[in-house]
Amino acid sequence: MRDTASVRGHLPDENPGFVGRRTELERVSAALAEHRLVTVTGVGGVGKTRLALRAAHRAAERYPDGAWWTDLGQLDGERLLVALVADSVDLADHTPGTSAAGLCRRLADDRLLLVLDSCEHLAEPCARLVAELLAAAPGLTVLATSRRPLGVAGEETIALDPLPPSGPDALALLRRAAGEDFPAAGPAGEICVRLEGIPLALELAAAQIRLQGAEAVRDQLGSRLDAPPGARFDLLAHTERVWPSRHQTLRAAIGWSHELSTPLERLLWARLSVFRGPFDLASATAVCGGGPLDRATLPEALDGLVRSSVVRPPDAAGRHRMLDTIREYGATWLDRTGETGTVAGRHAAHFRGLARRAETEWHGARQLRWYRTVDAHHTDLRTALDRLLRTDPDAALDLVGSVAFAWSCRGRLREARDGLEQALLLSEARGRGRARALWALGVTLVLQGEFGPAQDVSERCAREARHAEYAEPAESAGTATGRDRPGDLTLDAAALAGLLALTTGRPTAADVVVGHVLDAARGGPADSAARLRCHLVRVFALTGLGRLAEARERALRLRALCEELDEHWTRTALEYQLALTGLLEGDPATASVHARAMLEGTRRLGASLGVALGLDVLATALAAAGEGERAADVSGTGEAYWRSTGQPRRGLPGLRALHEKYTDTVRASIGEPAYEEIFLRALTGLPQDGLDRALRGPGHA
Repeated sequence: MRDTASVRGHLPDENPGFVGRRTELERVSAALAEHRLVTVTGVGGVGKTRLALRAAHRAAERYPDGAWWTDLGQLDGERLLVALVADSVDLADHTPGTSAAGLCRRLADDRLLLVLDSCEHLAEPCARLVAELLAAAPGLTVLATSRRPLGVAGEETIALDPLPPSGPDALALLRRAAGEDFPAAGPAGEICVRLEGIPLALELAAAQIRLQGAEAVRDQLGSRLDAPPGARFDLLAHTERVWPSRHQTLRAAIGWSHELSTPLERLLWARLSVFRGPFDLASATAVCGGGPLDRATLPEALDGLVRSSVVRPPDAAGRHRMLDTIREYGATWLDRTGETGTVAGRHAAHFRGLARRAETEWHGARQLRWYRTVDAHHTDLRTALDRLLRTDPDAALDLVGSVAFAWSCRGRLREARDGLEQALLLSEARGRGRARALWALGVTLVLQGEFGPAQDVSERCAREARHAEYAEPAESAGTATGRDRPGDLTLDAAALAGLLALTTGRPTAADVVVGHVLDAARGGPADSAARLRCHLVRVFALTGLGRLAEARERALRLRALCEELDEHWTRTALEYQLALTGLLEGDPATASVHARAMLEGTRRLGASLGVALGLDVLATALAAAGEGERAADVSGTGEAYWRSTGQPRRGLPGLRALHEKYTDTVRASIGEPAYEEIFLRALTGLPQDGLDRALRGPGHA
């Protein structure tokens, strides 16, 4: 779930450079009121995204369940289309089965606006998905942008033309982009006419105006656009996809910006086209460096592309991005240089290295930073994985094995499972990489409630861990233990088996399996992430066995270690266990304190399932303390988060029984109608607001 917002849903901030389009905006608004699918069509650079975003912001209040934005430009194929749309509507889908089915269930009873931006390269799969969603969700309205209609029955298409070249809006856009108040008559007006009012072309011209002045730009455009079409610049392959014949002006404007760029800027422009998501300077340097582009020259070339509006200025986190139309142009030039395979391979290698570093840094003070880094670079990690699945399955297994656990924690279970299953199928590698991937897949299956397949994967993981740690040479096994002792792979295999036993109500089996391995292994709990996970499973097993004092003592010691390490994930899980122990010991006040600490941790991690579990234990503690109204409010918010996972309420068997017991008590104490009213108000309100209320604790409104 995203951070607290004032409205339900998620839309990007509007571009402050939006000008004009009053008539078009009214047409889109009217169409949304009458039709369930509205598609804004037009060539690249004409302003489809800006218009759709402005229209969505205007219409958002009409949709009780919000307006939600999905940028499809980051996808390089349809395989993850449903996963991306699900993520955009805060569905951290934990369910098995077909991914579209989970999304249909999520939207079935909602009245919301779903915006699908940049559908053209996925027009057919988008059409199939939209048709399925509209049939399953009567309250759903879809606003799409595409260079061509989707072709779905009932679609209302609105063709977007450029701004009137000699009108005030084109000039206003040029003025705003250039930061100069030009007179209507003169070079600026001529530029608008020559560029046919195309917004992207005007922005590129404005960047050059800032560098050269309006007269120079007008003269250059005159010589460029007055030339025969074939001489405007070298013809590109497959131009009809991006450059329809009626809008060769945009093509010429981008080509003109390309020619005005320095040779190093042009080379960087081409190489940057391999990024499908935002990129920072470090990633650009690692992927695009080589030849004349080095650590000294590349930042200067990047600054030049920013000045010319080819690359967007960095955001607050220092990340740049390119518009799809400009990126596609660069990709064509990269192909002409013969570097596409080389640079794409460098991109995949860079993000494989980033994934490995993130896994290495998981155990320690940099865990949260690297968890967020993996999340920020999610699009390009997926792009790298897709390439490696085609070109180097062993490397793909290494990459996805490094990040899949973080993806699952973030709620991206479908993507984690899909990547792991494909890599395990295609790669023939044995040893550490396969054992680690099987462990991550097993965790993912448990979180999806697929206990049968998880059992099979758990057994395979244990066999592969033994093979890696005992059959392979010690240096390739990657363990620091002696050959007579289990290493981290075996410890993680045991933790997986223990997790599966816990979630299926077998705490004795969980205690035995992790206890056996921990007794045989050297080292303490803080020595590795695998050891820490085994000790965590043992704490939960002791709780399930009713050995509460021992479980609490071990949990407090482990939490102190986590605080020393500044480790977040295990600490959050321990807070959940301590809250559960407090409930079982009849101390709801202590349980509430630990539940809120858990919720703070899961919110930092962006883990919807963890938030749902934490709200359940907090609601139970409040109910046990006799705070019926607060319990109803927290429980309703918890139901909203459970729905965002696509699953019914679940958790450890002991908590479910306590939750039902104390909920029945407070329902009776405050009355069923009052409880239901509070519960439903929280369920239908903003989940983020409900979470804020839960975290404020007693004595706060």
